[in-house]
Amino acid sequence: MLLADLGAEVLRLERSSGTLAAIMGRYDVLSRGRRSVAIDLKAPGAAALALELVAQADVLIEAFRPGVAERLGLGPEDCLGANPRLVYARMTGWGQEGPLAARVGHDIDYAAITGAISAIGEPGRKPVPPLNLVADFGGGAMYCVTGVLAALVERATSGKGQVIDVAMVDGVSSLLAMAHSQRSAGMMNDERGTNLLDGGTPYYDTYRTSDGEYMAVGAIEPQFFNELARVVDIPELPAQNDMAQWPRMRELLSEKFATRTRAEWIEAFDGVDACVSPIWRMSEAIADPHLHARGTLVDIDGVIQPNVAPRFSRTPGEVGVPARTAGADTNDALRDWGIKDAVIEQLLANRVVTQA
Repeated sequence: MLLADLGAEVLRLERSSGTLAAIMGRYDVLSRGRRSVAIDLKAPGAAALALELVAQADVLIEAFRPGVAERLGLGPEDCLGANPRLVYARMTGWGQEGPLAARVGHDIDYAAITGAISAIGEPGRKPVPPLNLVADFGGGAMYCVTGVLAALVERATSGKGQVIDVAMVDGVSSLLAMAHSQRSAGMMNDERGTNLLDGGTPYYDTYRTSDGEYMAVGAIEPQFFNELARVVDIPELPAQNDMAQWPRMRELLSEKFATRTRAEWIEAFDGVDACVSPIWRMSEAIADPHLHARGTLVDIDGVIQPNVAPRFSRTPGEVGVPARTAGADTNDALRDWGIKDAVIEQLLANRVVTQA
C-alpha cells in the first residue's frame, strides 16, 4: 500500500480465493492502489509466467516461509537470473535463518521475543498487545519499504539488484534502540509501567475525565509541566521530579481530571503548550480539528482511511483505487505487462491464472 501510495505500479499475484479483499471488499484499505492477477503458483507454467513479469519489474516482495519460493521456482537465484537488477525483498516474522525460521507466528509472537510486549502495560498487570502495529507494520512493513528504497538508491550506482531479508524480529529490535540504550544507562528497568515513557511517571500518563473519557498527558519538560500545573490548578502539586511524591502527584492529577469532561479539558488546554491532548476513539479521530485540517484521514465512498504519508512537495502521492477482487485485472494486467493474448488464453484454459 505504501509503495502504491507513493506512485509505484504494483501488480499483486495472489490466490483466486480466501484473500482479505474477498472478505472485506472495498473496506480492505491495505489492498488499495494495485491491480490483481489470480494465479496458482503450483500449476505447471506458473513460475515461467511469474519470471516473465519479474524480468520487467524493479522490485519483488514475497512473504512465504523460508524455502517456499525456491520450491516454486521463484527464489532469489531464479528471479535474479531473470533480472539481475531486481530488488528481491523477503518479508517474514522470524527471518530467513535461525531456529524459529520455519515456525508459524503472528505479530504478538515476533514482538514478544524482542521484549517489546513485556514493556507495555500497567505495573502488576499482564502485558498488553499493542494491536498489530509493532511487528507487522512497524518492524515489518516500514523496514521492508526502507530496505527496498535503499536498495533502489544503491542500484542506481552499482546497476545490480540484491536480496533483502526483512525479519519483523529485527525491525522491532531496531525500534527498541532507545529503550535498549536507556536500559544500558540504568535509566529503564524491566518492570512495565514504572519508566519514563510507559506511564511510570505521573506527568506522562492518561487520566479519566468525568464523562468516562480520557486525556493524554506528556509534560516531560519542566516548562510544559509548569503549564500543566497552572491549568489543572492544584496548588499542592508536588515538585515534578520528587519521585517519592509521584504516587501523591498521580492521585491529585487523577482526582482533578475526574472533575471535568473531556470536552471541558480540551477547552482548558486550548492554545496551551503543556503536551496535553484528548484521547480519541478511532471513530472520532477523523473529526479532530488538526487531522481534519491536514486531511490526514479521508472518507472515500464511505470508507475512512489514512491519506498518503509522507507528503512530497513536487511529486505527491495519491490514494489509489479501492481493493480489487482477486483476479479482477488478470487479463488487462498481463496484457499491459507484455504477455501476448494467445498466451493469456492458454494460461486461462490451463487454469494457471483466473480472470474474476
